[in-house]
Amino acid sequence: MDKIPILKIKDTLVVLLQDDLTDSIAIHFQEDLLKKIFASKVKGVLIDISLLGIVDSFLGRVISDTAKMIKLLGAELVLVGMSSSVAITLVELGLEIGNVSTSLDIDSGLELLTALVKSNAVKEVDNIQITEEGKNDFI
Repeated sequence: MDKIPILKIKDTLVVLLQDDLTDSIAIHFQEDLLKKIFASKVKGVLIDISLLGIVDSFLGRVISDTAKMIKLLGAELVLVGMSSSVAITLVELGLEIGNVSTSLDIDSGLELLTALVKSNAVKEVDNIQITEEGKNDFI
């Protein structure tokens, strides 16, 4: 595997991380994903890690950093399929994945992602309305 496929389904990017990740592929994945988020303006990313049997410190850091970067680009992330061994490893390594939502499987992950994106859209509309109302007070 030279490259991790990143699929665009409607307004969501979907990624399946597999067990044969090298450090080089992980870095290219991170760069490719961030470029696709920026270019396509998607608001949701689902990363399935159910095929990862083990996570070393480097891959754990890549996942953690990628999660933070996705948030910085204004998209929501749902991480699905985390095994107990991967969860234990991330905690033991002291890696923070921030306010990343997780789900057991892809179906429930997509439902959660849809709800998160809708929730953020409502917040954005509310913020615009508050700003607009504030402008009227000063005119």
